[in-house]
Amino acid sequence: MHWLYKIALLSTLWLTFLGEGQAQPASSPRRAVAKVAAPPATPANALLWKVSGKGLAKPSYLYGTIHLICPQDLRISEPVKRAFASTRQLILELDMDSPTLLEDMKAGMKMNDGQTLHKLLSAADYARVSSYLKDKAGIPIAQVSMLKPFIVSSLLYSNLLGCAPASYETSFVKLAQEQHKEIQGLETVQEQLGFFDKIPYTVQSQLLADLVTREAEAQQEFQQLVTLYKAQKIEELRAVTSASAFSFPGYAEMLLDNRNQRWLATIAQQAAGQPTFFAVGAAHLGGPKGLLALLRQQGYQVQPVTR
Repeated sequence: MHWLYKIALLSTLWLTFLGEGQAQPASSPRRAVAKVAAPPATPANALLWKVSGKGLAKPSYLYGTIHLICPQDLRISEPVKRAFASTRQLILELDMDSPTLLEDMKAGMKMNDGQTLHKLLSAADYARVSSYLKDKAGIPIAQVSMLKPFIVSSLLYSNLLGCAPASYETSFVKLAQEQHKEIQGLETVQEQLGFFDKIPYTVQSQLLADLVTREAEAQQEFQQLVTLYKAQKIEELRAVTSASAFSFPGYAEMLLDNRNQRWLATIAQQAAGQPTFFAVGAAHLGGPKGLLALLRQQGYQVQPVTR
């Protein structure tokens, strides 16, 4: 795969992690609706949530993804398949089926004002990042030096995970295509890149350097997040993501809370129009300003689907 195409595709899946991979085979659509557990007294460990009430003719579902995971750990459970089959459209953070997706990404990948990694990084860090990119990703740093540092960082995650990663987003897109469902996005590529453009290049480049110089720590934290995700512990996942030294600490409000608030109206509108399967990064679900809490505040019934 050409390195520029790889950057563009990985970047579309960025929030906490990025990735592209093979989807699991989809099962035949079923008419049965997923069973819902009774609302718990404490926050439930669940990735799939049924959204009903407030005049909705049929329920919609909200699912928390992890944007990058090893293929052997990617699981689309039977309850998720049943919920997906009961809906009529798929809405992700970005419209991953858009024919202009890659071109839109390419248009916003370069830094402004002639900035380069050579100018942003210290000589020592530049040398380390250069060697790492060449040895681990097979990419000469001169070919990516003008790109926004967070995009260059995306090329390191495959090595940090220790596998060629798979993606829930691409898996759901495949399911939607097989079931002839419409695919939409909660925000445009320009809007998503715009959030990261608010993070100074100096901060972005420091994260890039840290991923290289603190590789063992980054690998340990990534594995912790994967473990929490597989255990469906969305509250802990949100807390670790927000405090992560490798996920722009200090910018959680902008990257999570503010976007949740922006998405709320679209989620309400789309759910009112037809039963919808929403899939967003799991870190967006938990917390007092997470999507689950915001939807409940709007008067919806939000219940975990556990079987």
